[in-house]
Amino acid sequence: MELDAHQVRKILPHRAPFLMVDQVLESTSGQKLTAVKNVSVNEPHFIGHFPDQKVMPGVLIVEAMTQAAFLCVHDAQGQDGKRCKYSLKTAEAKFLRPVMPGDRLHIEVRFVGLSGGQAAFESDAFVDGALVSNARIGVKVEYLSN
Repeated sequence: MELDAHQVRKILPHRAPFLMVDQVLESTSGQKLTAVKNVSVNEPHFIGHFPDQKVMPGVLIVEAMTQAAFLCVHDAQGQDGKRCKYSLKTAEAKFLRPVMPGDRLHIEVRFVGLSGGQAAFESDAFVDGALVSNARIGVKVEYLSN
């Protein structure tokens, strides 16, 4: 599965400034997904984080990973057209280098199993091939009746 920005917006309930996935490059039936977030200087968090050296907040990198994990679950469940909500249940993250405006964040999520009603994922984020963050996250997805 590949998705452009328009298709991503049809699935994820988020909108700017909290939509953190711009494109899905590839997905393997709910097992692995690679997504992209283009980091723009125009994003509102850069006004105060930090004015002299703009850095993408780590919590937003984790949010990007979580949205990618949700897209992976969505691909596995084949729930096209259904409204949904998801929640981040757990997150353990490490940040190895700053992500700055102009960077293209490549996010890889890998399904590792189910635990307590949530899908567990390992995720890595890269800029120019260099690892900038990794996390273990749990996502709970609920599909709503229309």
